[in-house]
Amino acid sequence: MDFGIVLQTDPPAQRIVDLTQRSEDLGFTHSYTFDSHVLWQEPFVIYSAMLAATEKMIVGPMVTNPGTRDWTVIASLFATLNDMYGERTICGIGRGDSAMRVIGRKPCTLATLEESMEVIKGLAEGETVEYNGTSQTFPWRESGSLPMWMAAYGPKALSLCGRKADGYILQLADPQIAEWTIKAVRDAAEQEGRDPEKVTICVVAPAYVGDNIEHQRDQVRWFGGMVGNHVADLVDRYGSDNVAVPKALTDYIEARKGYDYSEHGRAGNSHTDFVPDEVIDRFCILGDKQAHIDKLKELEELGVDQFAIYLMHDQQEETLEAYGQDIIPSFSK
Repeated sequence: MDFGIVLQTDPPAQRIVDLTQRSEDLGFTHSYTFDSHVLWQEPFVIYSAMLAATEKMIVGPMVTNPGTRDWTVIASLFATLNDMYGERTICGIGRGDSAMRVIGRKPCTLATLEESMEVIKGLAEGETVEYNGTSQTFPWRESGSLPMWMAAYGPKALSLCGRKADGYILQLADPQIAEWTIKAVRDAAEQEGRDPEKVTICVVAPAYVGDNIEHQRDQVRWFGGMVGNHVADLVDRYGSDNVAVPKALTDYIEARKGYDYSEHGRAGNSHTDFVPDEVIDRFCILGDKQAHIDKLKELEELGVDQFAIYLMHDQQEETLEAYGQDIIPSFSK
């Protein structure tokens, strides 16, 4: 199993670079950021500094979207970084939640997402693509690699991921939900004639190492609110009693009363009181080092290839050190 971190691009940007550099020293292989250009600083500028400060670290957004930048711009950003630093990026992509809603727009449709993935990946890898009725290629990019990892929760999105994406991003660490979503992705890949084992599975969730469970829960309760935004969309689309979506994912948002994106992904978020402790315990990884190892082993047995930590809490360095010293060494590459 590989390990990564996910950060918000709050200033100063140098802290993002420093945490990325330290995480590489501790055995992490990937460093990601949020991508909401109004809420935080522009991540692609910071990626260049992250790559320059590390030797092998792979970086990218967790996640970007097709709506806030032209697709050719996104492809050019990745292709340029890869040309400069040796093919060390991943494009995590989704429909767009905070980045789109903050500027008064709805998340993109799955049809738009599917088309954008083909254009972005094709251009970034040196291919010629059809875009807006024109044939486009980068004359300075003859070849390359841009893994396209897609975030998804609902049945249709999971199907698209299995059919078209190189990797699947599940933004929670509940083994029950992971088992359901991974199966859906792999089934779709197999039906498309793809090798389902070649779709990389990445679980992303807050992880906090320590003994004070109550404090840990309060620090990461924001995550249940963030996931709740996506779950609310699923309930609107499929209903709360649809067998296509497990109740383990949908039941907890019944008391949800809205969301303030100015507190998105932040400890102490005042709009997440509806998230019960039981959901936090399922969605996140808390407790002592052994508790982390045990849950990660369970996820690994389900087929998870990478775990990335949402590192938005008050013990960032301590959690990184605990993972580097004791948790990562418990897993084979």
